[in-house]
Amino acid sequence: MCSGDMSNLRFNSLINLKLTQESGQTSQAPWKYNSIENMDKFDELIYLKVPSINNQVNDETISLGKLPILLKLSQDKSNLNEFSYLYEFPKKVNKREFSLDINNFSKNEIKIIEKEIRDEISKIYDLNFDLEKFYNFLLDDEKLAPSLDFCNGLRLFIAKDPFECIISSICSANNSIARWTKSIDKIKSNWGEKLEFESGIFYSFPKPNQFLDFYETPIEEADADGHSYEIDCYTHNLKSCGVGYRASYMKKASKMILDNEVNISDIFNMDYDEAFDLILKIPGVGPKVADCILLYGFDYEEAFPSDVWIKRIISHLYFDGEEISADKTREFGMEHFGDYAGYAQLYLFHYARKSGLMDKIKK
Repeated sequence: MCSGDMSNLRFNSLINLKLTQESGQTSQAPWKYNSIENMDKFDELIYLKVPSINNQVNDETISLGKLPILLKLSQDKSNLNEFSYLYEFPKKVNKREFSLDINNFSKNEIKIIEKEIRDEISKIYDLNFDLEKFYNFLLDDEKLAPSLDFCNGLRLFIAKDPFECIISSICSANNSIARWTKSIDKIKSNWGEKLEFESGIFYSFPKPNQFLDFYETPIEEADADGHSYEIDCYTHNLKSCGVGYRASYMKKASKMILDNEVNISDIFNMDYDEAFDLILKIPGVGPKVADCILLYGFDYEEAFPSDVWIKRIISHLYFDGEEISADKTREFGMEHFGDYAGYAQLYLFHYARKSGLMDKIKK
C-alpha cells in the first residue's frame, strides 16, 4: 500500500486552492493540476521531517528528515471551506527502488507522519491567517473592498523550499508569470531529484551546490562537450530553461548561500528591516524582489512588493493618478495597510488583473 487514507481538512475560514495557486506568487510554480467533474485536484512532491524508517527493498534505514511524499489535494469547486488530501510514497528515487508499506507502521508513526503533513499544508497555505478578519479590514476601505469580489478565498502560497522561492523570485523579475513558472519547472526536470510515484513522475528543486555546476549558456555547455553536436542540441543549461540574463544571478545567489553570506535559517528569526537589508545583498534582487522573497518565502506579511503595476494601481486608487515612485508606493503600502500589507498587495494585483483595471491604467 503506497498511499494514506483520504483525510478531510475543515477550516473556520475560506481557501480557494485554485485561485491561490494561479495568483502568480513567486514562492513556487503552481502544482500539477487536474479538474475532474466538480473537483479541483493538485499534486506536488514535498519532504517531511519525521523519525527514521526502513526501506523494505534493501533493508536500508532512511532518515525521514527528508522523506519524500506526493501530496494530493482535492477541493470541491462549490465548497471553499474544506479540502481533502491523500499521500503516496515513491516507488523509485533517482532510479533506486523504494518501498514503504503503511500497514507496517505503528499507529504512532502514522500519527507523526500525518501531523507533519497537516503542519506542512497549514504552512504552505497560510491557514492560520484569519481571512475573515482581513475581509472586515478590506470592507472598511472603499478602494480595497471591490477586490473581494475577485479574490474570495485567496491566500498566501508560502514556499515549501525557501531557496526555491529565492531563485523563482529572481527569475520573475521583468518576466511574465507563464514564462518564469515554465523556467522553474524546466530547472526541476533538468536537475532535480527524480521520484516515481503511482501517480506519475515528480522532481525536487535543485540545491544551491548544484547550481554552481550548471552551465549558464548553450555555448558554455558545448565548449565543455567539445562541440560534439550542433549548438541547438545543448539544452542542459540555465539559459535554455528560459531564464536569460538571470542565469548568472542565480549562480551568484547560490554561492552566497553556500558561503553562508546569506543564512536562510537565520532569516526566519530576523525582524523585517534586518531581513530586507540582507536579502538585498543577493545579486539580481532589488526592493520588489526582496519583498517577494520575504512575503512568499518567509511569510513576512508586512512586506509590500512594489513593481510598475502595483505603483500604477496605488497611484490610480489612492493618489488620483499622480505619478509616484516605487519607493513611495512601498512606503505607502506598508504604512496604510500595516500588518495586512502583503495580503493587500496580493489582492490588489489579482483584482487589477481580473477586473479590467490593469487595462485601464496601462500607459
